[in-house]
Amino acid sequence: MPDTGTKLVASNRKARRDFTILETFEAGLVLRGAEVKSLRTNQVQMADAYARFGRHDAWLEGVHITPYSFATGTDQPDPDRPRKLLLHAAEIEKIGARVAQERLAVIPLSIYFRE
Repeated sequence: MPDTGTKLVASNRKARRDFTILETFEAGLVLRGAEVKSLRTNQVQMADAYARFGRHDAWLEGVHITPYSFATGTDQPDPDRPRKLLLHAAEIEKIGARVAQERLAVIPLSIYFRE
């Protein structure tokens, strides 16, 4: 659970029940436009979410952020698009290697705002 000074947006309780949690880490998330406002109103579903690791980057897949209803313009991002995770290069390499070697899954447990 996040420490004080945070606002919980969504929690993946099903993941805690269905998976054994071996390790946790914290990553930032790249958002576009009104996605931040949608998250502030808790308009997110993350039941089928997982992380995918490439050579030099990590992506969050399967998260649905409902488009913000009061946003203007036609530049609304796809609600189901992959979103880049912000991690240090060494963390991406370490976690990606462990996932590939041990055939593990990386599942997000919660999304929250810090301070």
